[in-house]
Amino acid sequence: MQSITSTERPAWRKSTHSGGTGGECVEMASAPGLVAIRDSKDPDGPTLVVSRDDFASLVSSLKQ
Repeated sequence: MQSITSTERPAWRKSTHSGGTGGECVEMASAPGLVAIRDSKDPDGPTLVVSRDDFASLVSSLKQ
């Protein structure tokens, strides 16, 4: 299982399509070779961490 260590302090980014109304938003952060995804409403909750290749495949699949 991949993870981002506590010393890496990822810089979380919210989509530019997200509004300021507290709706359903995700945030993403990156580390060398990894992409982390979390629910912006629950920043201390679970985080999904995947390889950059797996993330690119996910985005490609979602676009189809």
